Amino acid sequence: MITIDRDDPARDDVHQLLSQHLAEMFATSPAESVHALDPSALSGPSIKFWTAREDGELLGCGALKLLGTQAGSAKLGEIKSMRTAENARGRGVATLMLTHILAEARRAGYGHIYLETGTEDYFAPARRLYARNGFAECPPFADYVLDPNSVFMELRL
Repeated sequence: MITIDRDDPARDDVHQLLSQHLAEMFATSPAESVHALDPSALSGPSIKFWTAREDGELLGCGALKLLGTQAGSAKLGEIKSMRTAENARGRGVATLMLTHILAEARRAGYGHIYLETGTEDYFAPARRLYARNGFAECPPFADYVLDPNSVFMELRL
């Protein structure tokens, strides 16, 4: 059974997965277009970080970053560091993680969730996942700027 729980980005197996994630981001996108966070940034006070595990084995991770609040006090958030371990791909781990993050966001009073992903073919599965779950393309948000290597997406909760 796959479980999703809060976790420490500095934990050895998680740190390794995040290092692989960063390496692949730099291998597929120009450095100025890589917006992935390292384990220390994912440990910040404005970020909630989760891992998916089965019998202790790390299957994937994801995070929710608080961006601020909008009128009416609803929170604005950004999905960060969605990653599935290679040996767990095709098992629905990303869908489970995304569903969990969105449920946690709703429970915590978020009204709007954003994300940034790449335009390259490598990122096509991620874009399809987000679109299947209600995300639509939007202009850059927060501190992002227009970038031909980035796709910005949003979901109103």
